[in-house]
Amino acid sequence: MQRRLFTTALLAAPGLAGAADAASPAAVCRSGPDGRRALQEQGFVRLNGVEQWVTVDSADCRLPVLLFIHGGPGNPLSPFAASLYGAWSQHATLVQWDQRGAGRSYGRQLPVRELAPDEFDATPLTLALMAEDGIALAEHLRERLGQRKLILTGSSWGSALAVEMAWRRPDLFHAYVGVSQLVGPADLAASYTLALQRARELGDNPALATLQALGAPPWTDPRSFGKLRRLLRGYEARRTDPGPAWRPAPGYDGPQDAAAYEAGEDFSFLKFVGLKGDGMLWQMDLMAQRTQLQLPVFLVQGEEDLLTPPAVTRAYFERLSAPRKQLVTVPRAGHDPNGPLLQAQLQLLRQAVLPLAR
Repeated sequence: MQRRLFTTALLAAPGLAGAADAASPAAVCRSGPDGRRALQEQGFVRLNGVEQWVTVDSADCRLPVLLFIHGGPGNPLSPFAASLYGAWSQHATLVQWDQRGAGRSYGRQLPVRELAPDEFDATPLTLALMAEDGIALAEHLRERLGQRKLILTGSSWGSALAVEMAWRRPDLFHAYVGVSQLVGPADLAASYTLALQRARELGDNPALATLQALGAPPWTDPRSFGKLRRLLRGYEARRTDPGPAWRPAPGYDGPQDAAAYEAGEDFSFLKFVGLKGDGMLWQMDLMAQRTQLQLPVFLVQGEEDLLTPPAVTRAYFERLSAPRKQLVTVPRAGHDPNGPLLQAQLQLLRQAVLPLAR
């Protein structure tokens, strides 16, 4: 298996100085001594002036490229990708990306600590900026791996970011696969209503008191979202199969990575909800803004998802115009990955999505 460490020069994004002949597709995707074309790479790629962490894992680099857009924001999948998706490398070339402000990308750009107010305000993190980062990465991967187009998949926050990327540059992608699709504030309003309903059904008086104290969204206190999320996780667990053990892989399990992950998660979350109800979440509404996509769209939705509820996803799906679209609902699955949700994703990829790349 070819194992290479990305360097900033080797993996300079298109249009930036430093790209070398060694980075051409013919140099990257070539047979090893055993005749196979397995490929594993990891390192930083400079995207719009910021170095961001990217990994590539493939049993054969001629396979279609699947670019994952993680959720959160601030929750990269790279530390957990091997256990969650490792077997998928037999079917596709898997690319993980720690977005600006998350994981190792955060640790490369910002101090691994709580930022002072002036530092926080001076560090932008917006949907538009991150979409441009993702597009720059997609363009780079096309050249690096010798692929005309990629397959784009995003989950939770990453699904909203991926929709923005697909809307801006559909020519870069064979298809978009959304998992636990985030539509906008409508999700949060529905989540709050469902939480109240479950609390009343279960006679959960402490939860009812918490929810009544919060009141219905929108909120100006960033802690309100976390209080609701904790309740939703507990209620989802009653009706779903258990998820995987979220243990970072070797190489990601040291104190430096743990500190960067936590700092990036806090930073990105505050940018998402805002310190005064003015974050990215409250400014996005796919139902109104992104209902025309010029590529095939596939949505995978857990039937027990209380954070991005099925009713909101279905309403968006019905309003969505795309050359082809399909909605897959998954019993015993909630918002976060578990066995049924991962199996449904892989089945959809193999049966409907990967053939589009051949």
